[in-house]
Amino acid sequence: MNIENFTGKAEAYAIGRPGYPKSAIEYICSLVPQDAVLADIGAGTGKFTVTLAERGYSVYAVEPNADMRRQLAITLAPYTNVSIMEGTAEATALPDGSVDILTVAHALHWFNLDAFRVECNRIVKPGGLVIAIYNHVPGREMTDFCKQTVDMFFTNPTTWTFPNPMEYTRDNWLAYIASLDDSPLPNDPRYDTYIAALNATYDRDSVNGLLRCDRVTKVYSERIV
Repeated sequence: MNIENFTGKAEAYAIGRPGYPKSAIEYICSLVPQDAVLADIGAGTGKFTVTLAERGYSVYAVEPNADMRRQLAITLAPYTNVSIMEGTAEATALPDGSVDILTVAHALHWFNLDAFRVECNRIVKPGGLVIAIYNHVPGREMTDFCKQTVDMFFTNPTTWTFPNPMEYTRDNWLAYIASLDDSPLPNDPRYDTYIAALNATYDRDSVNGLLRCDRVTKVYSERIV
């Protein structure tokens, strides 16, 4: 992954990127003892990290991109139980055997899987869990690159599925699209045409001022042997 892919997109990411349903978070927390130490890798702006922080867990939030880390610090400012770390999935800078649970929310597809697997085995205690979380389009998982990445990384994960329907206002929809790594920034010559096309899509597909996007959240977990 080029760590600069999301530079200039952190604010849009914080506004527009979808979160995760309460049922999925409660399931994950049922796997995690209250005294566990967690590492959230590729924490981004803290969309998932904050759900762990607000439940009192001790968390390392590892994020390589400086722009995203600044937004991450804003998200996590109320929580003293989280340490923000500059590091990559393949080189987290965490000590050996320092965490009980490792989480990755909608980021595994960015990683060098072989190097990340080595890092998981280094920092996660024997018997600890590695958990990946993704929002998928229902019925399209088998052709989804993210799901294919999960299949390449895990051997035999436990998988749970939770409904996660989303409704976007126009502003949130534009922020979501702006947060994507391949979307043009405002100084790009393509930007105005791109935004006009997005507005046309919203006008066509929205109902009563909201654009509905059905999603399911899948939680994949496997223990370090």
